[in-house]
Amino acid sequence: MGKRYFCDYCDRSFQDNLHNRKKHLNGLQHLKAKKLWYDMFRDAAAILLDEQNKRPCRKFLLTEERRAREWPLDVTELPEVHVEDWLEKRAQRLSSAPSSRAEPIRATVFQYPVGWPPVQELPPSLRAPPPGGWPLQPSVRWG
Repeated sequence: MGKRYFCDYCDRSFQDNLHNRKKHLNGLQHLKAKKLWYDMFRDAAAILLDEQNKRPCRKFLLTEERRAREWPLDVTELPEVHVEDWLEKRAQRLSSAPSSRAEPIRATVFQYPVGWPPVQELPPSLRAPPPGGWPLQPSVRWG
């Protein structure tokens, strides 16, 4: 068996000859793995600067042009709406609308599946919650 070449970037090995090594070193997978490796050591500001200097994708530009043709609306034409006004109108609408439910919601009765052991033999995680819900533990700290 001949010598084998191991690529640290790709974590792969292959037969070491000129053809295979050139093919691997110029391959897309190797180039991406090598770029990822060196990007780990780059400053975040340098990466941001590089990304900002890139030209936008042609597909992105085409879809933006299409959107502009389909919806030619300028932001300055939009009416100014405040959250408080919207909440007030919503509250008025909800209070004036008749209730769609004629009957109150009935509480469902909890039932254990058929074939389960008695409640006393069940672990606490499978027991039904108490009628008022579980009591809050104020002194419990999580994390």
